[in-house]
Parts: sequence; structure tokens; C-alpha cells
Amino acid sequence: MWEDIAREFGLFPGQAKVARMMIKLGLRVSNAKIYCGDIRLSDVAVARAANVDRRVVRAAAETINGNAELMKIFAGLLPVANLSMVAHDMNWGTVEISVDDADQPGILADVSSIISGAGISIRQAIVEDPELNEDPKLYVVTRSEVPAELIPLLKKAKGVRELTLR
Repeated sequence: MWEDIAREFGLFPGQAKVARMMIKLGLRVSNAKIYCGDIRLSDVAVARAANVDRRVVRAAAETINGNAELMKIFAGLLPVANLSMVAHDMNWGTVEISVDDADQPGILADVSSIISGAGISIRQAIVEDPELNEDPKLYVVTRSEVPAELIPLLKKAKGVRELTLR
């Protein structure tokens, strides 16, 4: 996916950098403007976050807006609240998993099966895209803390390299 998108930016690595950040954060484009949900973001704010000049942001938004294939992707992006960092403060649990091979099917299924098999409700599961993250992780936020006795079972789940309970 990412290689196809990056190819559309050709010789403009700054624009590609902006586009990559937009995908990671779920920022969408409408009428050559960048939005987080329904909130219009300034070119300057996006430029600061991407560490590029504001004109690069403007050019990236215009490139996306002028390309039907890119607009199919960027017009539909939505930001997602990753609750894993605040779960503890809400008396929930979080399982953070690093995987051996993010393209291996069944990792989420195995982990969620173990958790639900213990009678624990899952509030949220977020899987980072391996094309956008060097070390993609799986975050599973649970309605209650995950007991330590599940650690050995979770470590044996398909594809799990490392796990952290919070």
C-alpha cells in the first residue's frame, strides 16, 4: 500500500513524508485542506508535526486533492483514539504485543481468544500497520486488568515475540 502511495509523490520526498504522517494519524483531505475528523488543521501545524516547511504541506494536500486514486484513500481517513496509554487510569488493562511477523494471520485472533476465554471483555484492539511502523505493535485494551496467570498463555500465542501488561 505505502509504496503505491509514495510512488504518486514521485520526486517529492517532503510531500511523501507529510502523506505518511497523515495516514498514521488518520488525517483526511477535503478540498485540498487537511482535517483531523471535522477539525481543520493549519498547514503550519501540520508542517511542525512533520518537520517540513508549510509549503510542502500545502503542496502535499494539493497533490492528494488533484489525484483521484489518492483521494480514494485520503478522503476517507479517520483518527482513532488509542486508549492503551490511559487504560490504567481508567482501571482497565492493556496488553502490548510485539510480533515476529506482522503479516502472519491469526495473531489478533489467538490473543483475543485467550483474553476472552478468561472471561475478560475487550474494549479496543489496535494493530499498527507494518508498512508504516518499523516495529508494529498490537494493543489490546480490556475492561479489567489482565491477570498475570495469562502471561504464559499469551506468550505462546501465534506470532508473539514480546508482551507487556499495563
